Parts: sequence; structure tokens; C-alpha cells
Amino acid sequence: MSTFQFPNEQEATDFASAASSVFTRTLATRTFELAELTIYDDCAAQASEFPVLQCVANALEQGQINNAQDANTWFLIFASALIFFMQAGFAMLCAGSVRIKNVGNTMLKNLLDACGAAVGFFTIGYAFAFGGQDSTTATTFIGTTNFFMVGITNQAFWLFQFAFAATSATITAGTLAERCQMAAYLCYSVLLTGFVYPVVAHSIWSNNGFLSAFNVNPFLGIGVIDFAGSAVVHITGGSTAFFATMILGPRKGRFYDARGNPLPKPKPFPGHSVALQMLGTFILWFGWYGFNPGSALILTTTLNTGPVAALAAVNTTISAAVAGTTALFTNLFVEERTTGEAKFDLLSLMNGCLGGLVAITAGCAVVEPWAAFVIGLIAGWLYLLSSAALIRIRLDDAVDAIPVHLVCGTWGILAVGFLAAPDRILAAYGTDEHVGWFYELARGSFNASLLGCQIIAIFFVIGWVFFIMFPFFIWLNYMGWFRADSLEELVGLDISYHGGGAGGNDEVKQEFLEAFNRRKDNKQNAHSNAQQQEMPQHYADVYSQQELAAREALGEDGMSVPNGMVG
Repeated sequence: MSTFQFPNEQEATDFASAASSVFTRTLATRTFELAELTIYDDCAAQASEFPVLQCVANALEQGQINNAQDANTWFLIFASALIFFMQAGFAMLCAGSVRIKNVGNTMLKNLLDACGAAVGFFTIGYAFAFGGQDSTTATTFIGTTNFFMVGITNQAFWLFQFAFAATSATITAGTLAERCQMAAYLCYSVLLTGFVYPVVAHSIWSNNGFLSAFNVNPFLGIGVIDFAGSAVVHITGGSTAFFATMILGPRKGRFYDARGNPLPKPKPFPGHSVALQMLGTFILWFGWYGFNPGSALILTTTLNTGPVAALAAVNTTISAAVAGTTALFTNLFVEERTTGEAKFDLLSLMNGCLGGLVAITAGCAVVEPWAAFVIGLIAGWLYLLSSAALIRIRLDDAVDAIPVHLVCGTWGILAVGFLAAPDRILAAYGTDEHVGWFYELARGSFNASLLGCQIIAIFFVIGWVFFIMFPFFIWLNYMGWFRADSLEELVGLDISYHGGGAGGNDEVKQEFLEAFNRRKDNKQNAHSNAQQQEMPQHYADVYSQQELAAREALGEDGMSVPNGMVG
């Protein structure tokens, strides 16, 4: 192919000057001003080293690259904000799902999740998950650099990954609602985001992870495809919730009577506000558009992230809608057949939608829209089956987080192994050597490398969480730090831990409240007496003989300080 040649250097210089002038005016209209030095002037000064036109072209190209990088950073921050906003969705969903006597406690724990996750991820979590991945290609079990964000140049990437870590921790909050102590909650939240979750994220998402598709030598030639976290986020959080509720036990009166005998039929504990639950569901669905499409912004194997993100958004929408309607009408059919009364259950619709969102998270960018429909359909059924199974085995999950996140997340990872399309994997991951098993069969091959990786990922995540968190929960329970005591649970954690009053709440029986107040008064008196015994002897001289005699007549310690003088 021939190239155009200017007749002489002067015409080339004039053309370059004109092009530079146009470029300068264009940039000025976009609020940037070039001072005395223009691209052409800079290039003309280097004319002895580079041709002027080549220098101008290089400068324009570099400007486009810088603009693209800036836009990517801004969109990554925006996606992080959407994901973080899901914390509000979890808070509303949990608050609406509990009884009114525990709303304040539930809200506080959701906010603590965000705070604890930020501290844990800042100090050690990010380092364990992604530390050193830019400086070495070696396969490692855990990151070893970038503690306290030292040496991190891409703060937007840190923010994005923190939002994921906080989401994983929040999943457990709803499951343990209404009966978990505050200290235990904060301890496991920091442990999960500071160590347990980062190891999973490192193994599957870091360039150095042994299961990562981004490893230079990926496992089985392909590695695990978990585009936005069905395994990393949802199976991690869901399995943590499962093991925690096994140790913590059900809420009082849910499956057993006051003497510990199994109830013939579990007692329902409906949440106090279906409006808050619905609000939380919509916020979570909205936030998922940062969760799934936003993950396309961190792809390193392709520059064509726009179509990948668009496909992820479409598949997210389809799966959620199909799963929700499937759960609603399947439950309607079952209820009508078993009770003779058709009931449109709003909870089935809401949790079905969430189950579909979780299930599509792993494969939102690598499956076709028709496959997203299938994934959502099966997710809706799996949610209903697993929710009923939990009740049958007497595991109390206040918000059905285990069916939604653990069960539907597991299905989502498996679905990628069956349904990942060659063209979609090529666009997102830069290879189509190993694809979904159904597509492999269509190729005339029985290659199940991708499906094998997905199965191994499920066992790895659940096994890792069990190895760390199950003994930790047992230890918390042994120390008496895990579960609130019976009286605190009966009067509600708002009163027990936050000093709130009953406020006319008819959920709290008056005899329980009176017993709790008597116990609190006894503790305060015992504390006061313990303090008074450490006071100097001259404090006793303040009291009159009449006061001492009156206290002795009442059977009290004559050296006690009157209530009005304490503090």
C-alpha cells in the first residue's frame, strides 16, 4: 500500500501546524487550555529526533489512551458506588424481615459490616487478596504485599474490591438476626473480610491464584470463570451463614417450645414490614448493575469491554425476572394443590428475584440471553426447594440468605460449566479453547475442563470457609460470646443492647420486660456495690446513723453509697 508524501518539508510543517491548531481549539472547548506550549511546538522542538507528523500522531494517540483510562476509572468508581449502595438494600431487607423489637440492632449490624469490612480490607484484606499480583506471575496461595494500601497505584480497583468484600460479609447478617451478640458479629465480620474472603478472592480472581482464569498457566487450561462473584462473594457468604446458624441455633419458639420439645409445625416469624423488604429488593437489583456489568471494567484480556458489560446487564435483568416469576407461580401452584387456596406470596417473588441475580452473577458475560432465561428458571425452583428443606431440617434463616446465596450461587457456578458460549468467553477472557460442556458436545468433544474447574471451585470455597469459620463459631459459642441469652432475645435486642424502651411494642410481653429490668437493676446494684467497696473509708463517715440503721433494717450493706450520690 502506497503512502502519501508531502512535496517538501515546508508543506508537511504547515499541515502539522494546522492540525495542531485544530486540535488545540477542540481541547479548549472541553475546558482544557494549552498554555504557551502546544503539541506542535513540542513536536517541532524534537524534530531532529522524530518526524513532526509522527510526533503529533503519537501525542494524539496518547491523549486518547489517557482519556480512556480516566473514563474507565470514573466508571469503576461509579460501579463501586452502586455495589456499596447494596448495603442499604441489605439493611432494608433485613430490617423488614425481623420483628420490630430487633430493627435497631439489625440496622446497626449492617452498618458495622461496612465499617468492619473497610478496616479489615484496608489493613490486610486487600494485601491477602491481590497483593503483589502486578509484580510476579508465580502461583501463590495468598498475597504478601500492599498491606495498609502501601504501594497501591490503582485506588479505584481497591474501592471496587472492597465493595465486594463488604457484600460478602453482609450476607450473614440476616441469617443470624434477632439472636446474635454484638461482639460475635463484629469479630466474624472482620475475620471474614480480612482473611477468609481474601483467600477465596486471591485463588479465583488474582493473577496469582491457583484457580484463576487470569493465571499465566490456568488450572486445566482455563481456570474458574466466576465473572462477578457467584462463588467468591455469594458461596463464601452463604456457606458462612450456613455454618453459623448450625452452631447458633434457631430463634426461641421457632421450632421448639419453652421446654425444648419440637413443635409439630414450625411457628412463622413474619417480618414487621413487607414494604421495607420490597424496597431492599429493588435496591439490591439496582446495585447488581454495578456488580455484574461493572466487573467488565477490570478485564485485562480484552479492550472491548462495552459489549461485554451490555451483555452482562441484559442477562442480569432476564435471570432476575424469570427467577422471580418462576418462584411466585410455582409456589402459587403448590399452595393451591396442597391447601386448596391460591396465594400469591410476595416473599417468594422477592427472594426468587434475588436468587436469579445471584445465579447469573458467575456467567452474566459468558452465556447467551436464552441461557440466562434457563439459569433464572432453575434458580427460582432451587430457591423454593432449598427454603423448604431448611425448615424441614430445622435451620432458622431469618431472611432466606442460605437458599438465595449458597444454593443459587452454587447453581450459578455450575451453569457456567454447562452453558458458557464460545464467542462470549472469547470476548471476555480472550480464549475459546475450553467452553461450556453442552457446547463441547456440539463440537463433538467430551472436554469437561471448564465444568471440572467450576466443580472444584465450589468444593474449595465451601471447604475453606468450613475449615476457618466453623471452628471459630464453635469457639465463640463455647466462650458464651455467640448467642444472646434467652431473656435478651425475648425482650428484643434493641432493648437489650441499645437501651431502647418497649415503646408500646406489643411483641414484648410485660412479664419478660419486668424480669429483664429486674435483672438489669440487680447488675447495676452489684456493680455499684463492687465500686463502693473499693472507695476510701472516709466516704462512710458521710452517712448519718439513721441512714445506716435504715439500710441494715432492709438487709442492705451499711456501707453502700446512696443512689443519689453514685457517679
